Parts: sequence; structure tokens; C-alpha cells
Amino acid sequence: MNIAPIYRREMRSYFSTPIAYVFIVIFLLLTGVFTFYVGGFFSRGQADLEPFFAWHPWLYLFLAPALGMRLWAEEKKTGTFELLLTLPVSMTDAVLGKFLAAWTMIGISLILTFPMWATVNILGDPDNGVILISYLGSLLMAGAYLAVSACVSAATRNQVIAFVVAVSLCFAFLLLGFPLILDFFRPWMPESLISILATLGFLQHFQSIIRGVLDLRDILYFISFMALWLYAGAWIVDHRRS
Repeated sequence: MNIAPIYRREMRSYFSTPIAYVFIVIFLLLTGVFTFYVGGFFSRGQADLEPFFAWHPWLYLFLAPALGMRLWAEEKKTGTFELLLTLPVSMTDAVLGKFLAAWTMIGISLILTFPMWATVNILGDPDNGVILISYLGSLLMAGAYLAVSACVSAATRNQVIAFVVAVSLCFAFLLLGFPLILDFFRPWMPESLISILATLGFLQHFQSIIRGVLDLRDILYFISFMALWLYAGAWIVDHRRS
């Protein structure tokens, strides 16, 4: 595999423009606002980061598509899509390189929230194992959002359309398992399939992780989800090239 050239190309594009800095600043500001003001971090009187992680599914709902909408749509709009495909890399390399660069951006943003971890350790005696697992769960969930966004971006050249469609799909997967979504399928889908759908929502798997339950099924769910959407994105790009 020859992912490194695409990965370096994408990372340079992030940090040679304001995209990386704007994304990181907005992520840190929003996590701070939701943790301290909406989540009541200090008023809870508990030494944990539950108010911090509880809002991540909703932050990623908009921030991940905002990062992922440009992955392929921008290449098509600027005319560099054809140039990219002439490079001596496979389609898998191109898709993974772009995805891993965007995922790295989210990972950097998460790492920069370390003052939250330091603060809670100063104020009390938290379970740092649970916090570490929660960071891992947050990163995996962000990757799932990003994989959907990358696939949608591959299907259109318009970044606004890519953003709106990606947010809509991610919102559906976020709430999958809630009556709001399941009631739509009940009139025409067998109850056995409804039960399967109820287990496929992001929120259930992520909430299980932030409670400190590191279940292999939750990790495999997010990894499989990412693999499926990245494969779909690679197929779309390859189909358009053909």
C-alpha cells in the first residue's frame, strides 16, 4: 500500500490553509462551552468527564461532515480530481490516505483537550481508565461520522450538498434505535429486522464505552461501520473514474 503520499498531501493542505486551525479552535471552544456551561461540569460535584464526552456525538454530527465534505467534492470542483487519479497510487490508497488525514485532524483536536483531563485529576480522583477508554470511543465514533461524510463527498462535487446529506445520514445513525427512527420502519419491516436495527445506533455503542465497558462488539461495530462506508466511497470514486 502507498498511503503515505496522499496522507502527507492532505495534511499539508490542512495546515497550509486556515482549515486546520479553524477546526481545532471551534472544536475546543464548543467542547468547553458544552462541558462547563451546558453540562454543568463544576456544579455536578463529581470527578469524571461524563459532561465532556456526553456531547461528543452531537458535536461530531456537524463538525465531522464539515471536515469530510471537502475530501472529494473539492477535488472535483477545483479540477484536481483527475490529477489525483493519475498518481501512482491505488484507489484504496487514495481513499484511506484522505480519510486518515481527516481522522488525524480530529485526533489532534481531541489530544488538545488534555487540560480537561488534568483539571478533573486536580479536582478529584477520577477513574483514568474509564477516561482513556472514553477518548478511544470518541475517536472511533468520530471516524464513523467521517467515513459517512467521505462517502457522500465522493458522490457529489457540491460541498454544501455533501454536508447536508452527510449530517442527515449521521443523524439517522445517531438516533437509530430510538422510536423516532424505528417507527418509520415498523409498518413494512419484520420485527426481527427492527430488533437488529435497534442495535446499530451510534449512541448506544458510545454510551456503553463512556460508562467504562470496553466491549469488543462496540469496537468492532465502529471499525466495521467505517470499513463499509470507506469501501462504498472507494467504489463511487472508482466508478466515476471509469
